[in-house]
Amino acid sequence: MTFKVVRFICGGMDVHKNLIVATIGTTDRQTLITEYIQQSFSTFYSDLIRLKEWFISHDCYDVCMESTGKYWIPIYNVLETELNICLTHPKYVKAIKGKKTDKRDSKWICDLYKCDLVKHSFIPKKEIREMREIARYRCKLVYMRSSERNRYQNCLTVSNISLASAVSDPFGKTATNIMKELMQSEVIEDDKILKLIHKNCKDKDKILDSLQGYHIESDQRFKMDTVMNHIEYLDKQIQACEAELIKRAYPLRDYFQHITHIKGISALSAILIVSEIGTDMNQFESDKQLVNWAGLSPANNESANKKKSVRISKAGQYLKPLLVQCALSSIKDKNSYFGIKYCRIKKRRGHKKAIIAIARMMLVCIYHMILTGEEFNPCDYESLTNPKPKKEPIMTVESALQFLKDSNFDFSSIQL
Repeated sequence: MTFKVVRFICGGMDVHKNLIVATIGTTDRQTLITEYIQQSFSTFYSDLIRLKEWFISHDCYDVCMESTGKYWIPIYNVLETELNICLTHPKYVKAIKGKKTDKRDSKWICDLYKCDLVKHSFIPKKEIREMREIARYRCKLVYMRSSERNRYQNCLTVSNISLASAVSDPFGKTATNIMKELMQSEVIEDDKILKLIHKNCKDKDKILDSLQGYHIESDQRFKMDTVMNHIEYLDKQIQACEAELIKRAYPLRDYFQHITHIKGISALSAILIVSEIGTDMNQFESDKQLVNWAGLSPANNESANKKKSVRISKAGQYLKPLLVQCALSSIKDKNSYFGIKYCRIKKRRGHKKAIIAIARMMLVCIYHMILTGEEFNPCDYESLTNPKPKKEPIMTVESALQFLKDSNFDFSSIQL
C-alpha cells in the first residue's frame, strides 16, 4: 500500500529535554524514492540556531514536531520565524512498539508528514500565546484559592463552628469579621457579634446559634491564620494577572469587544475566551471544528451497529469550564434567549446536558461574531423572545358543515 506524497522535501523532529533528533526526507518526483539525512542537536540556543540553519541549507522549510511537554516551546519560538512548523500531539505520531528509537521516531514523523497524515495542533499568534499563558496561570491560582478555602472550612467544622450553614457566603464581610473576632478573643459576647452582622442578614439568631460551643485548638488556629494569609496573597496575584490580561488585550479589543453583548459573558470572560481561541477564526474550518476542539460536542463511538458511550471528550480543559460558567450566568434570566433554550432542552435531556448545549451555542455565536464582526442577533431571536400570540380558529358555517360531513353525520335525522 502506497500513500500519495504531498511534501517532497520535509523534516521531522523527535524532541526531548536535552536532545533533538532531526530528519530531512527528500523524495524524488519520478521514482518517489526518499533519501534521509539525520542529525542530533542539543536544546541550547546556539544549537537551535544551528538546527534552523541546517534545515534552510537543505531547502527544507516544512518541519513537523511533536508537542512533548513544554520542551517544544523554545524550539518553536526559534524556528517559526523562517520555517513552517507543524506541531502535533504525540498520540498521532506514535511509532510501533518494539522498533522504537529516537532516530526511527524522527524518521517516522517525517514519513507521516510527507504524506500529510499528521493532524495539526492549533497554535495561535505569539501575542495570543502570551495571553493564554497568563490566563492559564490565573486559572491555576483560582484553583489554589478554592483549595485553601476548602481547608479553611474544614477547620471551621473541626472547631464546631457552623457559620457556613448560617450565612450565604462563609468568606463574605459578615463571616470574615466574626472570624476575626473569634480568633482574637477566647470569650465571645453576643452584643459584639450582633454589631458585626450586616444589616441585610435576616436570621441573626441563627448566626449566634452556629457559634455556640465552639473551641479553636492551637493547631487549627495556626492553620486558619496561614490559610487566610495565603488566600489574601492569592487574591493579589489573581488581580495582578487580570490587570496584565486587560493591558495585553486592549490593542485587540476591536476583534472581540462586541461578544460581551451576549448575556453571561463579561469583559474578563471575553478576554479569557480570546486567549484560548485567538482572534483569527480562519484557523478553524468551521464552527463545528471549533466546538469539537473545545470538547463540547458528543463523540462518535459505534461498532457493529452498536452505539457505545457518546460523552463529550476531555478536550478544552481551560475553555470548557469557562464557557459552562458563562452558560450558568446566562440562564439566570429564564426569559432571555439562552434561558428559554435551556428550559426547553432541560425538559428532555436534564440539567447537565442542557448546560453543555448552551455552552456549545455560545461558542458557535462567538465564532461567527469574531469571524464576521456582526453583533449578537440569532435568526430565531425575535420569535423566541417575543413569540406571537396564537390566533384561535374561527368557526364558520361552511367549515362547520364540512366538519360534519367528514365525521359522517346523518343530516336526514334533522327536522326543519
